Amino acid sequence: MIEFLLKYPEKIVVPLLQHLQITSITLLISFLVAVPVSLLVLRSRVLSQVSVSVFGVIYSIPSLALFALLIPFLGLGQNTAIFVLVIYNQYILVRSILAGFRSVDAAVIESAVGMGMSDVQLFLRIRLPLASPVILGGIKIAAVSTIGIATIAATINAGGLGTLLFDGLWTQNDVKILWGSLLASILAIAANILIGLLEKRSQQMVKGKK
Repeated sequence: MIEFLLKYPEKIVVPLLQHLQITSITLLISFLVAVPVSLLVLRSRVLSQVSVSVFGVIYSIPSLALFALLIPFLGLGQNTAIFVLVIYNQYILVRSILAGFRSVDAAVIESAVGMGMSDVQLFLRIRLPLASPVILGGIKIAAVSTIGIATIAATINAGGLGTLLFDGLWTQNDVKILWGSLLASILAIAANILIGLLEKRSQQMVKGKK
């Protein structure tokens, strides 16, 4: 494996960077979409249940099938992969954001309103900080899920570590298979640990405010 890395470093570094790019862009867009969607349905139990159910049905569709369905409309490549991954993440993120905001004690909200806080101040100073541990838990799951599904996205020419992995499978090259699997696993574990640390830090901060 080391010999392959030294001889063909670009065959490992390029897919790794592509995978990081797909993952980071996907998570950013996913969160920017999930927050307004969650806030829109937050006040209605019916809308919340419907939205989570719809996203849940989409999440249950195998990634290869969803890629295939969208190829005629979006074509091959990274954009289609990111679009699919963002849709998948909505089920995880919307559910965790809703759960996070609903976990905030109503008495704390009433107290803040009584102090004259505006809706924006209430959101930024009270709701978001207190809901952050649950939201970060959702982001952690979404990150690990994205890293895994992004590997399959190589089948539609999206690049990433899946390119290395599938190329190894097609050519029966065990070294490529091992590098692709190993790096994807390391990324998933690293994301789980790093976001997990942020989650624990936010939990400590919430406890400190109580």
